[in-house]
Amino acid sequence: MSINKSSNNISPAWQGFIDSCLACRDCELSQSRQNVVIWRGSIDAPLMIVGEGPGANEDKQGLPFVGRSGELLDTLLRSFELTEDDYHICNIVKCRPPDNRNPREEEARACRRLLTAQIRLVKPKVFLLMGATAYRYFTSGTEGISKVRGKWIESNDYFIMPTYHPAYILRDNRRKPELWQDIYAVRQKLTELGLKEPLSQD
Repeated sequence: MSINKSSNNISPAWQGFIDSCLACRDCELSQSRQNVVIWRGSIDAPLMIVGEGPGANEDKQGLPFVGRSGELLDTLLRSFELTEDDYHICNIVKCRPPDNRNPREEEARACRRLLTAQIRLVKPKVFLLMGATAYRYFTSGTEGISKVRGKWIESNDYFIMPTYHPAYILRDNRRKPELWQDIYAVRQKLTELGLKEPLSQD
């Protein structure tokens, strides 16, 4: 696993969590992985960004969202003055599904204990769910992503925003303004909650 910028101040609790991830053999994905892909960004962030699972680049580097989708996401985050201190990026599953297929239900279920532990450690207030698979496994919702994107879900004092996955935007650039709007709404929510200063252009 590659080392994140925030890894030099890892607490014993975080180290124990990392060790649990690295040792996990709860589903078949562990058999073919190169790396367990745990997070990038801050381990103490108000915003958690959740994708579906690692792709080839992520599996190779041990970090989530480092391919073309990650480049697009990083560009959007920077445009709203969000830095690595503001967000924690992870996935529904921590090992790459073969051929970049979607994670299966039993794989997401097996990885849920690790994601739950991760949320408890990071303590975010706002979640950005990237794509239909992340929305489905995070909320148990069955609606299509186009029906739920851009609409806040409030649960257990969390604010949850589903949106399109950047990979989808790369295939259909016409949806980029909607992704832009959703991330803007997340940025505004962080300000509203007192977790981030207002945008300089506001």
